[in-house]
Amino acid sequence: MTLTWMVAAAVLLGALLHASWNAVIKASPDQELDTAVMHGTGALIALPAALAVGGPPAEAWPYILASVAIHVGYFITLAGALRHGDLGLAYPLMRGTAPLLVALAASLALGETLSSWAWAGVLGVCAGVTAMGLSREALAQPKAVGFALANAAIIALYTVVDALGVRASGNPLQYVLALFALSGWPFALLVLARRGRSVAWPYARARWPFAMGGALASKGSYGLALWAMTQAPVATVAALRETSVLFAVLLGTWFLKEAFNLRRAVGTAVIVAGVLALRMG
Repeated sequence: MTLTWMVAAAVLLGALLHASWNAVIKASPDQELDTAVMHGTGALIALPAALAVGGPPAEAWPYILASVAIHVGYFITLAGALRHGDLGLAYPLMRGTAPLLVALAASLALGETLSSWAWAGVLGVCAGVTAMGLSREALAQPKAVGFALANAAIIALYTVVDALGVRASGNPLQYVLALFALSGWPFALLVLARRGRSVAWPYARARWPFAMGGALASKGSYGLALWAMTQAPVATVAALRETSVLFAVLLGTWFLKEAFNLRRAVGTAVIVAGVLALRMG
């Protein structure tokens, strides 16, 4: 399997979608409730489509159920990171270390081997992304850093699980829709139980247009990534997907009025160099 231009374009589109829905959550008045409403809405959207296309084969269900459980931790750490830190700090840390962990895990779990150029690309993307997040502000926001690094480990875990699952299913669409129909519920119900209907329902009614847009962006982003993992090495797709950090920094600068400094400019250049190395690999 190789990273063709069509697969690369699909992953880059997914990266833009991913940064967009994270920016929506960061800009919201309550990151935890927004995360719950967005992904609960996504589950509602995916359910009829999942019923229409049918369920994946039995071999895929252990991976789907494992991924649903892992995603609860993902949503908890995502909301925590965005609640306690800037998008330009938390997002790069969340996404920066995950590709290297995925590359190491994929070599063990999937038996994938990367060329020297591909490894250089993975390391370049990780270095550039992490450089964007590491700053003096990180020392002042230790909770955001802790949540972000925990989130990175969880991202690596569910990426490998879903890569194995989507390949075992033989039908990426069935796998993706079944996962989406199930993964949004546990966290949404946990938040509903903790915050109460008197708080959660009025918030959901007020935020549903943002939740709908964010849910579509979220599902489109990960659906494109899982399809790409059936066409190209998982580590390569995971690293290329983290170009979402470039979009997140731009969105943070334009819409959230976060600073764009020399460190972030250098990080951007390193990421671009890493992407080129991935394509050459």
